[in-house]
Amino acid sequence: MRQSYEHVTVGPMTDWMRFRFQLRDLPPAPKRFLKNELSLSAMEISVNSMPAGAAMPFLHKHRKNEEVFLFLTGEGEFQAGDDLLPVTPGFCIRCSPETPRSFRNTGDVPMEYVVIQAESDSYTGQGETNDGEPVEAKPAWIS
Repeated sequence: MRQSYEHVTVGPMTDWMRFRFQLRDLPPAPKRFLKNELSLSAMEISVNSMPAGAAMPFLHKHRKNEEVFLFLTGEGEFQAGDDLLPVTPGFCIRCSPETPRSFRNTGDVPMEYVVIQAESDSYTGQGETNDGEPVEAKPAWIS
């Protein structure tokens, strides 16, 4: 099998506000999708920043993809279905495709977060590290 990797530097989170993604007639959002940049074949990843006091102006769901949100900075609220959950740094949530979701930044600083989405029920591994295996070569920093 051909070895392959792609990499991208998205910069410090303080610069994520400069990203621009346009969805229909909504104002541009500070969001950067990485699927094409990293040649991802089984998921989409985006890095995002939401300004202080801003909110996603709609609920949404997906047809096929579950989503995982990992909030790195800021404070806010996340609506999953009828539940309203507090968001603080380190808050992580998975939403099934059919779960309506939205969130808002209730804090005074930008809310930076990562979203990973993949087709629901498509994972064929057993989880944790069962798919990993050691190779004989040593890392470059070990002599």
